[in-house]
Amino acid sequence: MAYISPALNVMMAAARKAGKPLIRDLGELENLQVSMKGPADFVTNADQRTEKILIEELSRARPGYGFLAEEGGTIEGKDRTHRFIIDPIDGTTNFLHGIPHFAISIALEREGQIVSALVYNPATDDMYVAEKGHGTFLNSKRLRVAARKTLNTALLATGLPFHGHAEERHARMQAELGAVMPHTAGVRRYGAASLDLAYVAAGRFDAFWERGLAPWDVAAGILLVREAQGVVTDLDGGNNMLEGGSILAANDPLHPVVLKMLKGVKP
Repeated sequence: MAYISPALNVMMAAARKAGKPLIRDLGELENLQVSMKGPADFVTNADQRTEKILIEELSRARPGYGFLAEEGGTIEGKDRTHRFIIDPIDGTTNFLHGIPHFAISIALEREGQIVSALVYNPATDDMYVAEKGHGTFLNSKRLRVAARKTLNTALLATGLPFHGHAEERHARMQAELGAVMPHTAGVRRYGAASLDLAYVAAGRFDAFWERGLAPWDVAAGILLVREAQGVVTDLDGGNNMLEGGSILAANDPLHPVVLKMLKGVKP
């Protein structure tokens, strides 16, 4: 059975409450009011409403905690040792196109360490949770990263730069795909980094890498993978995933192999 701390229990309840309207929205996409935040970077009423619900619910249960959220940015709390890192809808573009592959992502940081994590897909009702030192679970089922040791049987996932991003990002990604694809069973691009990391934790993907990410994209997923006995670093092999914007998650045998391959790429 999963160990659910009081804090994680609060996070799960908040995610479920915020997720219910998203399920309704998914069936009524033509009624959504969509605005542009930047090139191909959409903000919807659903994003803003979801974040509002999450902050209200979490603040009620944990008054004084701070927040780092995609829409609202940094909200300082009286308790400087705790903050929630929130992505109200990771995979907004999927959501807007009616693709049921998106997630609410919540991580609780205590004194700079992620101690509780949740990635919840309301469309499938899949709830991935992790507690530091207590493992990773999907709907009460214990998860472990895949045991594959060779790249030729491995399925990898990544994210692709989209319209509005610098040309060098596109060139680098093309070079990385060219280096990785011939040696693997395949590479997938699903469009929601939090779920990609959850899939690594569940053994569905053998590795995931991406650049240009924000802290709220990966904070929860980092703990999910680590508590499923996986390895997570930035793409320099360090521990600067939240601030540096790059990530590589895999099992212990494959992580150094993929890292070496990616570090050898010259775009």
